[in-house]
Amino acid sequence: MFIPCDRGGDSAAPDFKGFTLLMPAVSVGNVGQLAIDLVISTLDMTKVGYFYTDCLVPMVGNNPYATAEENSTELSINAEVYSLPSKKLVVLQIRSPFIKNKYRPFCETLLSWVKSSKCARVVLLSSSHAYQRDDEQLLGTPLRYLLTPDLQEAVGGRMKELNWKEMEKVAAYPGISDTDKVLHIPGGGITKLLFTESCSEGIQMAVLLKFCSEGDNIPDAFVLVNYLNEWLQLIKSEVSTIHNSMDPSSPWKIPSSWRLLFGNGLPPALF
Repeated sequence: MFIPCDRGGDSAAPDFKGFTLLMPAVSVGNVGQLAIDLVISTLDMTKVGYFYTDCLVPMVGNNPYATAEENSTELSINAEVYSLPSKKLVVLQIRSPFIKNKYRPFCETLLSWVKSSKCARVVLLSSSHAYQRDDEQLLGTPLRYLLTPDLQEAVGGRMKELNWKEMEKVAAYPGISDTDKVLHIPGGGITKLLFTESCSEGIQMAVLLKFCSEGDNIPDAFVLVNYLNEWLQLIKSEVSTIHNSMDPSSPWKIPSSWRLLFGNGLPPALF
């Protein structure tokens, strides 16, 4: 359930009609969440509310996008909503893992909100285990996309222009039968369920994902957000940095919270 921020007593819900909702799947390497961090930080998006749910592990922390001492003490929770009306963009950032067996209730609540807020489409940033790719998925780019039938009609041609590769279906019974194909996204968290539910309910959804492994997934996040930018053009980039994601000239702004991604440094007293 969406709860707007209290702005001087005016707690009316923002109007998201016609907006694109961008959100992460809590998936392998947290790549989608890191990519969302880059979008919010670079576009300097305004927090407009919270997504209240009992499906996520509760958490509270300091402002992950602090730019000065004055705003560093603002609190953030496990699911927050940011908006940029000039680009008709609304972003849901998820910062904690799902509680066991809570995938479906979350998806139902989320899609209900998408409908009530009249968002035009949903873009889900996700990832999948690189080591579980089949032979076909080992070839070429590690990036893939999926479109629901309702969105396919609108942007399918654009994806072909970009020469993007659609996520392959794999054999349901490998080594026994190759005729039955299914969508398989190991390590993708809510990705498959949210996508199939969107297909059933006629919601326009795109999934953009990257095959990756656990570790330092910052480079994967840059690759995924550049992939997104190829399509949505959130920022201007003269030269695509998809294959050189950590170039110092990258236009993406790294949030202050990333300094603690791997914890604090070693205390000098150890040496």
